[in-house]
Amino acid sequence: MRNAKSRTLKFLTLSLLVSMFAVTQASADEGTDYDMRPTPVKTPPPSYPNNLKRDGVAGVVAVKVLIDESGAVVECTVSKSSNAGFDQSAVDAVKSWKFKPAQKGGNAVKSKIVIPIKFSLDE
Repeated sequence: MRNAKSRTLKFLTLSLLVSMFAVTQASADEGTDYDMRPTPVKTPPPSYPNNLKRDGVAGVVAVKVLIDESGAVVECTVSKSSNAGFDQSAVDAVKSWKFKPAQKGGNAVKSKIVIPIKFSLDE
């Protein structure tokens, strides 16, 4: 049981790291009308749906996020998903994230990014 908790914690930590690095790589089709990209400062991890974890299912959810001038997530939708069973958990987690907002000309601006949330049992 302890080993399973350790693996889950490692998975969540690695997933968050991947997600944070992905945030800095804004999708080209989303536009990058700012000088400095948004930076995550608070990133609570998603919960792994119990039924998918039990069945050994892994997946990735690309979450499209609109961040306002204060760094709050104001819109959060699934852009792509390998398994719809992960969607709600990924969206719920990202909705609670906080960012240092994007900047243009020294002023905070709204921005859109896509964040991949990875669910993997191997990590």
